[in-house]
This record gives sequence, C-alpha cells and structure tokens, in this order.
Amino acid sequence: MVLNEPLGVNRAMKMQDVEKTGYRKRINIVIIAFVASLSILSLLFGTLLIAMFGAEVVEGAESTGNFHLNLMGVVLAVVLCVSALINLKTKPFMADVYYVWRLKQLQNKIYRKLKKVKQLAEYGDINALIILLFYFKSLKQVYLLDNNTITLTSTENEIEKLQQQISSNNLLLSEDQFDEQMLTKIK
Repeated sequence: MVLNEPLGVNRAMKMQDVEKTGYRKRINIVIIAFVASLSILSLLFGTLLIAMFGAEVVEGAESTGNFHLNLMGVVLAVVLCVSALINLKTKPFMADVYYVWRLKQLQNKIYRKLKKVKQLAEYGDINALIILLFYFKSLKQVYLLDNNTITLTSTENEIEKLQQQISSNNLLLSEDQFDEQMLTKIK
C-alpha cells in the first residue's frame, strides 16, 4: 500500500478478460440510453424554461430570444445524464464498460509520454518495457472489443517486437507488473 493515499485506492490497473458480445451489447445500450436521455431531457428542460422564463412570441418575429434558455436546458440535461452515468458506473451491468473506459483513459496517459517511454525502453529501462507491454496489450484488447481491425496488425507487430527485446535481455516481464505510478517517474 502507498502512504498518503485513501484506503481502497489501487493504482495498479490489471487487465481483465472481457466477453466481447456482452460488452458490445452493454456499450450499445449505454450509448443509446445516453443519447436518447440527453435529447429528451434537453427538449423537456428547454421547454420548461421557456414556459417559465421565455419571452413572448411576437407575430412575424424571426427570433424569440430564447436561445439562452434552450442552451441552459441542454446544459441541465448533460449534467443530469453525466451524474446518472457516474452513479451507475459501479453497478454490475456497467463493470465491463467502466473497465474499458478506465483502460482508455490510462492508454491516453501513456500515449502522452509514449515518445519518452520508447526512448527509455530502447536503453533497456525495465519500467519503460513494462509500460509498453501493458500499453500495447491493452490497445490490442480494446481494438478487439471495438472491432478496430485496421490498426490491430501494427499493434500485434509492436507486441512481438517488444517481446523479442524482453527475451533477448533474458527478462521475465508481464503487463500485470504495470502500475500507474511508473508513469509519474517519467519526465
């Protein structure tokens, strides 16, 4: 356990097996529900705000001047929908969706330091090799789950090249050794 962190915080992201069909079904439900809720709530809030605070329509006028109320309705709908997602993220139905979402966030953090990580890996830095191993294997998992076969071959080539470098240096490394703290040490 790392000191000065709240209890229960595990900064080590471990890769998990995700059943593709179930994941695709759940992510589609979440996306459709989010878009539908956002659309309906935006219209509802906009209509209610205009009914309560809107300017009267003048016959022949092109604009009612209620744009700000419609915009406020959209903002309220976004806040409500995002709040619902935040509250639902820990439910069993959302487990795979939330895992992939966190994985993509972590990949983004790694990507921002990827050039430096690759440079360090060329010199045999073990942490850099572990970061790259986690990065490319997690990319492969996400690409498979999202049916992104276009970049899958290049990712598999990167994994193979990395595995060769690891074995040529007689190292036993795994993506399970990855810890997000490794990224903070890369400047």
